[in-house]
Amino acid sequence: MEKLGKQTVKFNNPVTILQTASIVGPKEADGPLAQYFDNCLEDEFWGEKTWEKAESKIIKETVNSVIAKSNLSNSDFDYCFAGDLLNQCISSSFGLRELNIPFLGIFGACSTFVEAMCLASVFLEGGAGNNAICAASSHFCSAEKQFRFPLELGNQRPQSAQWTVTGSGAAILSKNGSGPFITNATFGKIVDMGIKDSNNMGAAMAPAALDTLLTHFKDTGRNPSYYDAIITGDLGHVGKEILIELAQTKGYNIKSNYNDCGVLIFNQATQDTHSGGSGCGCCASVFSGYLYKMLQEKKYKKILLMATGALTNATSAQQGESIPGIAHAVSIEI
Repeated sequence: MEKLGKQTVKFNNPVTILQTASIVGPKEADGPLAQYFDNCLEDEFWGEKTWEKAESKIIKETVNSVIAKSNLSNSDFDYCFAGDLLNQCISSSFGLRELNIPFLGIFGACSTFVEAMCLASVFLEGGAGNNAICAASSHFCSAEKQFRFPLELGNQRPQSAQWTVTGSGAAILSKNGSGPFITNATFGKIVDMGIKDSNNMGAAMAPAALDTLLTHFKDTGRNPSYYDAIITGDLGHVGKEILIELAQTKGYNIKSNYNDCGVLIFNQATQDTHSGGSGCGCCASVFSGYLYKMLQEKKYKKILLMATGALTNATSAQQGESIPGIAHAVSIEI
């Protein structure tokens, strides 16, 4: 393991993404990626009395599923890195409290899943263990309740607004295995351009995505054409177009091989999700379902997965604060 430039870690003995699992809600099940998810729910409650308990159940069952698919036992895992959007990360801590695996609850807003992969890779290559679980979740109803308005109000959403994904993704990282490998991790900086509109998260997060993208290229000496796909999670349609334009001003044309998890998970024309998907579960489920299968089938051999997050909450918004953004990236290669 060695440091490249200011913010990137190169893994000389890269860890394998051994297995993944994903569970999504009913709206996601109606989207274009439904066939790639392990379980598609029929309703938002999944037999629970509250949306928060449903989200805890979703991440719990996603993690249980990825462990079962890997043929490993709980005792084989050294760490579990997980997080969500709710205050004090209660979905993860309550959902995973019976795992009996050392737990590191993390928060990076919608960047949490890739943040977990970055940290787990450093831990494993650094000799601190052999296997780790990375997981993240979100839920449309619990997120709307916490960050915006009660659903009962039926507030009209502007076209720049995104739809928080109900879902979870989990990945097992291991020192043993034949790939796909995490070869580099670029840790992002907080970037705040003063945007205050919580219904335009794509615009708030795009500058952070640009900063991490440019840093990754500078640190590694790579350019956009090195990757089969550059995938952000979850700028949505608005943020995606902003990032393409911003990158172009810096001399990088990413349009031909760039896409976004928030764009991929919903059908904009038929599902009324406006700017697309968002939430910790967006990048987590799209990678753990769709993108991992593309890697397994070798339709993609080199991916730059860069998850973006809006570091805001209801209190900061009510106090007139702007929305800081963050983006973390991992190179995943066959």
